[in-house]
Amino acid sequence: MLDIISAIILGAVQGLSEFLPISSSGHLALLPHILGVETGLAFDTVLHIGTLIAIFSFFWKDIINLIKGFLLSLIDLSEGYDKFIEQLRIVPEKRFAWLIIVGSIPTAIIGVLLKDAIESVFRGTIFIGFFLIITGLILYYAERHSSGQITERNMSFVQSLIIGLCQGLAVLPGISRSGATIASGLCLGLEREYSARYSFLLSLPAVIGAGLIQIKDIATIDISFSVMIAGFISSVIFGYLAIKLLMKMIKGWSLDIFAYYCWIVGALTLILSIILG
Repeated sequence: MLDIISAIILGAVQGLSEFLPISSSGHLALLPHILGVETGLAFDTVLHIGTLIAIFSFFWKDIINLIKGFLLSLIDLSEGYDKFIEQLRIVPEKRFAWLIIVGSIPTAIIGVLLKDAIESVFRGTIFIGFFLIITGLILYYAERHSSGQITERNMSFVQSLIIGLCQGLAVLPGISRSGATIASGLCLGLEREYSARYSFLLSLPAVIGAGLIQIKDIATIDISFSVMIAGFISSVIFGYLAIKLLMKMIKGWSLDIFAYYCWIVGALTLILSIILG
């Protein structure tokens, strides 16, 4: 059974690995085996809601601007398509809102049509180890191709679609969502801090959508209220700290440290999976 200490550890790992580019799905699949506990979809949903709160807490000003930009753009659209397009070109807040919306389209399609099929095929710790190594390679490559200065002022909608597609591919266990989106943004020429900010805000529709689908599972949760709250609070705190850490690191630090981490954990996972069968 899940106890408070295990819940706090799982919440911390969820919060850290959701936003640091090291794959939350991979870590949450491995950690219960290490702790010797079972979590279930309901508890995982609680942890994801915690990380959602962390995003809102850190980026609340950006989120308000996104909502404002979206609503104002709808007013523009009601006054004519030409004005709508013109405003998207010249008003960054309106453009940014639609960059998030457009980037969410590939993620939604993959999540609805392919998520269950992909998860049924790529099951087991061997795949987690393999894709963690792939995540490391993605980060290592992106770090050497990140010299762009593109922001919401000049980012194209094609670029947002590509980043959204990369986010969708994070349904593969061991592929980091934040790693895939930040790395693809860097390779497409996005400015480093903006790439991270876009990555985190792009996760909002995906996390909210997944939470709404899974919210019914909370009613079936069979762990104590105190254990659930412990995991939730832990995921909020460590999620917030992870966002704050990465937003600072992305400005001047290399992502190589996360690549090395993914390689080490991925290699160990592969080796242990083969040895233990």
